[in-house]
Amino acid sequence: MLDVSDIHTYYGRSHILKGVRLHVTSGEIVSLIGANGAGKTTLLKTISGLHRPTSGVITLDGKRMDGKPAHAITAMGLSHVPEGRHIFSRLTVLENLQMGAFVRKDIEKSEEDLESILTQFPILGDRRNQIAGTLSGGEQQMLAIARALMGGPRLLLLDEPSLGLAPKIVGQIFDIIHNINQQGVTLLLVEQNAHMAIEISHRAYVLETGKITLEGTGEELKGHPVVKEAYLGG
Repeated sequence: MLDVSDIHTYYGRSHILKGVRLHVTSGEIVSLIGANGAGKTTLLKTISGLHRPTSGVITLDGKRMDGKPAHAITAMGLSHVPEGRHIFSRLTVLENLQMGAFVRKDIEKSEEDLESILTQFPILGDRRNQIAGTLSGGEQQMLAIARALMGGPRLLLLDEPSLGLAPKIVGQIFDIIHNINQQGVTLLLVEQNAHMAIEISHRAYVLETGKITLEGTGEELKGHPVVKEAYLGG
């Protein structure tokens, strides 16, 4: 579904991504793990059109995305939940969800999806008229994910969905990720909690200083000595 080939990305003169190659097959959950500053967030932003690569090719279902604006990439079937959630804090929960469907032309289907999502996230249904900025951190993360799903994506990018959340809420978020995948959405996940990320993933990549250094199934990386020592606490 997603193919990233030899991507180089700069911030000013800083060379952040250095020939990154990865792929995501339809139906998978693929995790990207690495230390802070490795380039994980930059890679997701490059894929979703928030930052343009200097060179390389990115395709979704064989169609090139690199160089396209973010809204055009969203219309192609890719949604991005950024680190820090970035909900519209002064709008209601319902208005945030409606904003997630802004690129869609199938109005009737998007209204059906809204009701389905409110059923899938009952706390959001209960609080649909509440100002989003007054939600708890976990509720805001659920809203950010639900808003992205309103775009009708086939591929969902998630950047640090458990960041800053209590352990109990983290478990709920990973259950949601698993359920989304079971419903047919493919996911590329950046996550600081390497244990849970690898556990839930079909495959994973390790990104170090802008380069992919390891890849394999979740089981393979869970048993790899470098991954165990650097990311899984030995």
